[in-house]
Amino acid sequence: MPPNAIRPVRTHALVTGGAVRVGRAIALSFARAHCDVTLTYRRSAVEARALSLEIRALGVQCNLIRADFKDAAAAVAAIAKELGRAPLDILVHNAADYRHDPRSGASARTQSLHFNEHMEVNALAPLLLTRSLANRLAKSRNAGGGAVVCIGDIHAMGRSRAGWASYLASKGALLQIMESLALELAPQVRVNMVAPGVVAWPDSESAAQRVKYLQRVPLGRAGTVEDAAEAVRWLAMDAHYTTGATLRVDGGRWLR
Repeated sequence: MPPNAIRPVRTHALVTGGAVRVGRAIALSFARAHCDVTLTYRRSAVEARALSLEIRALGVQCNLIRADFKDAAAAVAAIAKELGRAPLDILVHNAADYRHDPRSGASARTQSLHFNEHMEVNALAPLLLTRSLANRLAKSRNAGGGAVVCIGDIHAMGRSRAGWASYLASKGALLQIMESLALELAPQVRVNMVAPGVVAWPDSESAAQRVKYLQRVPLGRAGTVEDAAEAVRWLAMDAHYTTGATLRVDGGRWLR
C-alpha cells in the first residue's frame, strides 16, 4: 500500500468465548471474511494464543481479552477498557455456562448457586455487554449497520431436556433478551440468534445417548461447529433486513 494511501475500513468483530469449540469456528469464519477479530477467553489461554496466530496468518488482526462472565459487571468493564476507543461492528455472545443440573438431593444452596451462575453468564452478561457497546455498534459503517448475534439453543425453545433446567432457563432468558434488544437498538443495530441443536457433543453425553438423539434428527447426523459459525457470519454480515430472528441450525431436530 502506498505510504499516503488511506487504509480501507475493515469490519471488527468481538466474539466472547472465542478460543475453543463453536467460538473458535466463529472467530475463524469472520477472519476468513477479512474481519479483524477480538476474542475473549476465561481459562483457555493456550488455545486463545494459538488461535490468534492462526487468525493473523490470514492477514487480519486478532486481539485477546481475558474475561470471566461469572462476574458479568466486572467482565463487561474489563472488555470496554481493553477495547478502548476502537470501532466495533459485530458482537457475538458465544461464551456460556453449560453444565448439567446438580444431582437429585443437592442442597437448595447448591442448586441456587448453580442456577444463578448460569443466569449470570448466559443471560445477564450478554445484556450488559450489548448495552455497554451499543453506541459504538450504532456507528458501524457496515452495510446493514451494527450486528449482534446470540448463541441460543433449540432445547430452550420448546424442546426441553431433563436435567438441564438451569442452563435452559438461562438460554430461554437470552432469547427474550435478544428480541427485546432487537426493538431497543433498531434501526442502527440488528440483533439475532443462532440456535443450534447438536453441533459439538458435550463430554457428558454417552455413545448411547448420542445415538438416541440422532434418531430424532431428520438429517441423521450431528452438525459441525462450522455449520453454526457460518450461520452466525451470515446473520452478522449478510442478513441486512433481518432482526429479532432466531435461525435454527439443528438438522431438522425441531420438527421431531
